[in-house]
Amino acid sequence: MDFTDVSLTALRVFRAVAEQGTFTAAAGALGYTQSAVSRQIASIERAAGAELLERRRDGVRLTAAGHVVLRRATVVLDEIDATARELSGLPEQAGTVRLGWFPSAGAALLPRALAALRRTDPGLTVVGREGSTPALVRALRAGSLDLALLASAPPFRPPDAESPPLVLRTLTERALCLAVPAGHPLARGEFVDVADLRGQRWITGSFSGEDRLLGVWPGLDERPEIAHTARDWLAKLQLVAAGCGLTTVPASLAPAAPPGVRILPVRGGPQEQRRLVLARLPHPPTEPVIRVAAALRAVAVALEADADANR
Repeated sequence: MDFTDVSLTALRVFRAVAEQGTFTAAAGALGYTQSAVSRQIASIERAAGAELLERRRDGVRLTAAGHVVLRRATVVLDEIDATARELSGLPEQAGTVRLGWFPSAGAALLPRALAALRRTDPGLTVVGREGSTPALVRALRAGSLDLALLASAPPFRPPDAESPPLVLRTLTERALCLAVPAGHPLARGEFVDVADLRGQRWITGSFSGEDRLLGVWPGLDERPEIAHTARDWLAKLQLVAAGCGLTTVPASLAPAAPPGVRILPVRGGPQEQRRLVLARLPHPPTEPVIRVAAALRAVAVALEADADANR
């Protein structure tokens, strides 16, 4: 089979697998069976005459040949989509930016940035999705996103080891905070001592099976008591407001805290720093991408100033 005979379906399936990281996740995203995904990947690898995906226990990773195919497939699929829009009479979407964000960014920073863009750039469209940092990085590599807001914790390594490296810009770096029920004894002061976190009940979160103890204060020298697990940030904070337990939060989430929740710093141990990072591929950004990045930076700075003023 010649590679010029590869179908668009195979290209779309290959890009989905590269983006999702597993055959199972790609099948779910596309609405296909896993066997159908496997058949499409087998066909495109036969046409390429090379293995495009390295199969590992934790998912798949692109080979050198896979990177070549993904880069070219993204261009082809984007052009096909643009042609379909033009044929249907829709205007060219030159003003569209595809943005990804990790969950807590969608609670405070993202709504303010989008509201600002509606005032300053009403013709610009931002579309995108929430995801874990690994999933967003894969989407950037697959060409499905133009920009991604990522969370980073010490030792602040690059989000992946692929080449070329992503362009990363730190928007903020602040200490991790604690969400405490307003009626909890720990809420009486202006900070929480790390020694008082022993024996507390915790509300944790997970995203696609990753980081299952997200929400527990890092470095506790005991097995934490997990009261509830919730993926949604609003649900976690509402559970805190109901007195069901404590959870960690980035400082930027403070403006989105519901009544009945206090967001407090933790003292008595090493500060747990968290970075908000804006990532993109290293090719020159388009003007719409530049404008969206500028709006995100401006709101991040404003939120940090608000947090400092309220301390």
